[in-house]
Amino acid sequence: MAATLEESKTAIAAEPVESRVLLRKVSWKTYESLLEDLADCSAPRLTYDRGDLEIMSPQAKHENASKTITLFVGVISEELQIEIQDLGSTTFKREEFERGFEADVCFYIKKADLVRGKDRLDLPADPPPEIVFEVDITGSSLHKDSIFAQLGVPEVWRYDGENVEILIRSGDGYRKSNVSAALPFISTEVLENFISEGRTLSRLEWFKKVRAWARQQSMPA
Repeated sequence: MAATLEESKTAIAAEPVESRVLLRKVSWKTYESLLEDLADCSAPRLTYDRGDLEIMSPQAKHENASKTITLFVGVISEELQIEIQDLGSTTFKREEFERGFEADVCFYIKKADLVRGKDRLDLPADPPPEIVFEVDITGSSLHKDSIFAQLGVPEVWRYDGENVEILIRSGDGYRKSNVSAALPFISTEVLENFISEGRTLSRLEWFKKVRAWARQQSMPA
């Protein structure tokens, strides 16, 4: 039997904060209703894949990593004078594919001008984010990469609580890379180090280290 909207809401309320719950046979209409009902909430985050709906409630470590990356990219934008648009956990979906996701954090760089000031994005009229940062500590029940790829995301940074992998779009999927394609001075090692230091250093110390590092970098022409 397909899950109803009320059943979906009950599942959200019943689960503890550090959780993922997967619902089967959820209609697109139910998915969109949940998105509307939760529009003003920072959590949980929903991922929809052709009838399967994953509801993820982020824990403190999850949110801290997302915030750290947001601040990190913000410092880079300021220090290197790179126009970067941060759209946080914006929802991206396409009904014809019956797929949708909410990023932990997402960024636009070359296409920042195309989305600046918009309150709502509509794929494919609007471009997908150029970088999606995903925290996946407990392990998603869905194959997120195929969702990201079909919706046109060119680059994914995935953090598992310790390590970061950078995935670059290749054909219908992704290939692993040691460095970012969109911001080629950023490596997996750099991301891991600054996320780790974001947990141990004071915020002021951390900002000083990021700024000092950023001032030694340059964006290729």
